[in-house]
Amino acid sequence: MKNLIAPFVMSMLLLTGQPAFAKSNPEEARAEIRQTTQTILKALYQAQPSARKAVSSSAGYAVFSNFGMKIFFAGGGSGSGVAINNKTKKEVFMKMVEVQAGLGLGVKKFRLVFVFDNTKALNDFINSGWVAGAQATAAATTGDQGVSYQGAAAVSPGVWLYQLTDKGLAAEVTVKGTKYYKDDDLN
Repeated sequence: MKNLIAPFVMSMLLLTGQPAFAKSNPEEARAEIRQTTQTILKALYQAQPSARKAVSSSAGYAVFSNFGMKIFFAGGGSGSGVAINNKTKKEVFMKMVEVQAGLGLGVKKFRLVFVFDNTKALNDFINSGWVAGAQATAAATTGDQGVSYQGAAAVSPGVWLYQLTDKGLAAEVTVKGTKYYKDDDLN
């Protein structure tokens, strides 16, 4: 039975886990990602008003729209987004893939907003193909910058993460087994 489930799960992930922005025209895909980014930021600012200052005063931010599913013992997801340097306004279009293990069944759509305290953290995220392996629940304020990250989780040094679901801002942020990397087709 296990030998039949694995190929089925992987087929479903390949069919349903394609990025929402898989347009044949790169400019259309970039335009759709930009529009989705604005929609996600608007939802974040409504759910957590202090996030507006955290995003605007940061070195940069990245916004992703993701889709994931889990069937029995395996799951995964994919998504697309953009990282933006606040100083230069340069956009870098990116993709993400996720692998999950453990018992479960379901489909989840979620949105992520990464906020970078410094340019090094932003550039590391963009250029190194950042891999996340953490799960956190947090609300924090950094005293040295006076920026409130209420509702965000610290996922690595200099990187904060807001996770939104259809129900609003998530109290628990999960980025386990997720890889973020540049989208060669859109950059």
